[in-house]
Amino acid sequence: MDTHDTSGQLEEALERLHMSGPEHHGRLSNHAPMVVESLAANGQAGAVHRWLDRYESKLEDFPDRVAPVTDDNWPSALGDVRRAADWIDHFSRALTGRPWKTVLAEWWPRLLPGLYGAATHPVIRVGHAVRALESGASEPRLAELAHALGYWAARHRTVSGVTALPGAASAAQSLDAVPAIREPQGTFPARLAAVRQLPVWAGDVGDPGTARERLTELVRAATHRYATHGHGEETMLVHAATAPNAVLRTLDSLPRELWAPSLHAAWTASAAVTAMYAPAEPVAYTPPARLTPEEVLQRALAHGDEHVIKLTDTALDVGDEPALAAALRAVEISRPPA
Repeated sequence: MDTHDTSGQLEEALERLHMSGPEHHGRLSNHAPMVVESLAANGQAGAVHRWLDRYESKLEDFPDRVAPVTDDNWPSALGDVRRAADWIDHFSRALTGRPWKTVLAEWWPRLLPGLYGAATHPVIRVGHAVRALESGASEPRLAELAHALGYWAARHRTVSGVTALPGAASAAQSLDAVPAIREPQGTFPARLAAVRQLPVWAGDVGDPGTARERLTELVRAATHRYATHGHGEETMLVHAATAPNAVLRTLDSLPRELWAPSLHAAWTASAAVTAMYAPAEPVAYTPPARLTPEEVLQRALAHGDEHVIKLTDTALDVGDEPALAAALRAVEISRPPA
């Protein structure tokens, strides 16, 4: 289902949101730009402002600026969340003077190793921004890409010291082979630091076309898996699917030589999230009804939670019945917003 908004309501919503910062309450990501793009992209532009009105109380002011990020000093500012506004300014300037795909191609390999920052939300936000631009460029959509890239740069976080384990032939089997971390405690960064072993999957893939096929397989497998494993942590396990899907959405806007590295980073992110929040046992799940994609989206929208809507958006991309079942599972087990 792909009925991108041409009504201008996405632009209006993004203009509202760009007055706010990328986070709230300390470390929580501002999900609103991702959700409003999801709704607009799936034929629900009329619901954008209604949903945003309910979410708006979570928004916080745009952060203070510290010092400009420049072409010379950017490495020292990478991963410094205090510089979020400086990074957004930097990308706003870059996107004013150059084609957005050129800027994206320059920065993607710089940022890709750090896609684990802020629980993968920055790369997810970039994926939504790119999809919006691919359907039609506008000033608010370009500004959203600047905000998304700036957030990614400010929350850039790498992963190291992970021992490679044997993988399996398929993405689904390799996700099943991910060892859960023991006694998981604390925040996403603390759990991420506890990930010490991950299977290797598709590690020898270098061909761009094959990389795309494997990434598509990963998104499908991670989405399907949520139906039986999402109860391990109903919110955080969404990202095992939505993070690689954000990367997949971005591929066509990137040079083909970046596709294979993108696959490898997306696999590590999906596998790490799987390790961090794995339940003790899977559960069988049968959806309550056989619903159309439009009906599943309506249930997610009625529920209202940002992660439910974003997983449903990814499930609609996958498009098969197990994916729709995963979206319905998220509706069932996720707490509705207050």
